[in-house]
Amino acid sequence: MAAYKDQKSDLAIRLKRAEGQIRGIRKMIDEEKYCIDVLNQISAVKGALKKVELKILEEHTKGCLKNALVSGSEDYTKEMIQELLKTIEKMM
Repeated sequence: MAAYKDQKSDLAIRLKRAEGQIRGIRKMIDEEKYCIDVLNQISAVKGALKKVELKILEEHTKGCLKNALVSGSEDYTKEMIQELLKTIEKMM
């Protein structure tokens, strides 16, 4: 089960907004808009995706990782922590 299930609506809205921004960037490139304007829009999309990423990470920590900690299984907890650390490393 996804720990972010209660946040699906908010996440969907954020992702739809990012999709719209990406379509806008494609149009800007087709129309040969000023480089800095395009870069600013790319930065905005990256920021929007970062917010989605952090929200899912937060929910994972509050849900999945918490469940691993209270499970009493040291192996499962270590596995979940390693998985989380690898994911955070990719996010950096």
